[in-house]
Amino acid sequence: MKNEETKQIRNLILDMDGVLWRGDTPMPGLAAFFDTLRELGIGFVLATNNATKTAVQYSAKLAGFGVEIPPGQIVTSAEATAAFLQTQYPPKTAVYAVGEQGLHDALTTHQFHLINYKEAMHENGDIPLVVVGFNRHVTYKDLAAAARLIHRGARFIGTNPDVSFPSEYGPLPGAGASLAFLQAATGIEPLIIGKPGPILFQEAMHRLNGTTANTIMVGDRLNTDIAGAQKAGLKAALVLSGITRPEHLATSTIKPDFIFADITDLANYLQGEKTAVSTHKKS
Repeated sequence: MKNEETKQIRNLILDMDGVLWRGDTPMPGLAAFFDTLRELGIGFVLATNNATKTAVQYSAKLAGFGVEIPPGQIVTSAEATAAFLQTQYPPKTAVYAVGEQGLHDALTTHQFHLINYKEAMHENGDIPLVVVGFNRHVTYKDLAAAARLIHRGARFIGTNPDVSFPSEYGPLPGAGASLAFLQAATGIEPLIIGKPGPILFQEAMHRLNGTTANTIMVGDRLNTDIAGAQKAGLKAALVLSGITRPEHLATSTIKPDFIFADITDLANYLQGEKTAVSTHKKS
C-alpha cells in the first residue's frame, strides 16, 4: 500500500547516464521501471547533462533497450545551451564547438554558424563563442583551437561540469575534464549551462507541468543532480548505480532526500512494496 509520501509524487525528472544505463548497457529492470511509472500515472521527463546526442538519438537508444519515449520527453544540456545562447546572440553568430553531434546539431538548429579547426586557428576576426561539451574523440588540436579563441576574447561556455561519466568500465573523463584543461590553459572560467544550474530543471518542469511539491529529481551525482534540484526547490533522490558511492555520502555536505540502490529499488518504493526506504533527510 502506498503511503502519503509516495502519493504526493506525481512527476519525476530522470537523469540518464548512471541512472538508466551505463555506457551502452541498460540498467537491470529498465523497461519494467517505465512500465511501473505508466501504471501509476507518474509523469516523467529525462534531463541529461550529456550533450553528445540529440533528443531524437536518445529516443532511438531507449528504443534499442525496449523502451519507447518520445523526443519531447527528453531534455539535453546541448539543447539548453543552444536555446540560452540564442536569446543573447543574433542568427549566424560564429561558434567554435568542441563536442559531438548532439551539440553541433543543437547549435545549427538554433541558427549558429559552426567554424572548423582551420578557421579557428587562422581567423583573425572576432569569434564570439567557444562552446565545450562532452567529446569522446577530443584531440589536443581541438582544445588548442578553443584555447586560442578564448585567449582572443571568445566567451567560454560549458554545456555541463561533469568531470566524469559512468561507463561499463567505471568512471571515465567527461566534459568537465575538457573544461578544466581549457581553464588551466587560459585562466578563464567557463559559464556552465547544465545541472546544477537552473535552466535544465526549469525546462523539465515546464514540460511536466509539475510543481516543486509533486516532482522529484532522480540522479546519481551529488554535486549536479542533487544539489541543483534542491537549489531549484525540488526534492531529490540519489541512486547508487552511477558515480556516487555510499562512502561519498559520509563526507559530503550535500544530503539527498532519498537514497535508492537503483531504479528497481525506486520502483518498489513508488509501488508501496518497499516499507523501509533508505533515506538521508536534510537536517
